[in-house]
Amino acid sequence: MKLTRAIKMLLICGAVLIAALWLSANKSSQAYGSGDNAKPTSTPTDQTGYVGTDACKDCHEDQFKNFSHSSHASLAKISSWKNKVTGCESCHGPGKAHAEEGDPAKIISFKNKSSKEISETCLTCHAGKEEHNNFRRGEHWRNDVGCTECHSPHAGVAGKNLASSNVFVARANAEKPGFSTLKMLKSSEPQLCLGCHSEVKPAFSMPFHHKVLEGAMKCSDCHNPHGGFELKQTRLATGADAACIKCHADKQGPFTYEHAPLKTEGCAACHTPHGSANPRLLRFSAVNQLCLTCHSVAHDVGAIEPAGPQHNQNAQYANCTACHVKVHGSHTSPVFFR
Repeated sequence: MKLTRAIKMLLICGAVLIAALWLSANKSSQAYGSGDNAKPTSTPTDQTGYVGTDACKDCHEDQFKNFSHSSHASLAKISSWKNKVTGCESCHGPGKAHAEEGDPAKIISFKNKSSKEISETCLTCHAGKEEHNNFRRGEHWRNDVGCTECHSPHAGVAGKNLASSNVFVARANAEKPGFSTLKMLKSSEPQLCLGCHSEVKPAFSMPFHHKVLEGAMKCSDCHNPHGGFELKQTRLATGADAACIKCHADKQGPFTYEHAPLKTEGCAACHTPHGSANPRLLRFSAVNQLCLTCHSVAHDVGAIEPAGPQHNQNAQYANCTACHVKVHGSHTSPVFFR
C-alpha cells in the first residue's frame, strides 16, 4: 500500500516538473536575447524593444527596398497579422537598442550563423506548414543546404508590390511576370535546382523528356525540396508514386493482379522520369531489353515455358507488350494480357 502511494507521489511530482519545464521553455521561446546567441520568434509577448521596420531603412537602404516588396513585408498589411512581428525584427530581434546605439551586438546577425542555425530561424514560423514539416529529415538538411541557399528573405521586385493589400492577391499573382514569387526564390526553377544538380541536366536533352527546361513543369512538381523520407525527396504517398499518379492517374491501382516491380519499387523501376531514348521514358530504348532484366530466364522470346507453350516468333509478337499490354496491373489476367 505504501509502495503504491509512493509511486503515485512520484508520478504527480514528475507531471508537475514536466509542466514547469514546458512553461519555462515556452516563456523563453517568446523572448529575445541579443547578439549571436539570441533566438528570434514571430510572436513575442513583450514588444517594448521593437521599433518597427521603417527604422531600419536609413542605414539598410538596399535591403529595405527589396524587403518592402517581398511576401514577408506583405503580411504586415493583413489585419490578422497586425499584432505579430512580421518585419525585419521577426528574424533579427528587437531593434530599439541597436537603432539608438548603432551597436551591432545589439541585434541578431546571421553572418556567422551556420546553415542549420539560419534554417532553424526560418522554421520558427514555417515549421507548422505541411510543405516544411519534414525539412529536418531531408537530404538538403543532412548536407547543410539551408533555406537561404534557395530563398532570399529580403527578396522582392522593386516597383512591383507583391500584394497591395492582400496576401491572397499575392499568391494569385506570384507566378506572373513582373511579380516577385511568393516563395522568394533566388532564381526561378529549374535554373535554381540545376545550380547544384547539374548532373541531371543532360537527361532533359534526351529525345523524350518531361518538359522542365521548356517551362511546362517544375522540379518541385515531382520533388519536395523541403524534405521527405526518400533519398530523392519525391512527393510520395503510401503505396503509390504520388508525383507520377498526379498526372498518370490511369496507371494507379489497386489491381487484382499487381506487377511486382511497380508495387515494390514504384514507377522508377521501369521509367527514367528526367529523360530517355524511349518515348515512354523507359530505362532502355527497346521494351524487350527492359523486360528481360527481370524475365531473362523463363521469358526469353521463343523459349519453352516450364508449363506453357512456345512464344510465337512472328515479328508482330516480338515485342513483349504486344501481348502483355497491361504491364501496370490487370483485373483479369495474371500475366497482364488484358
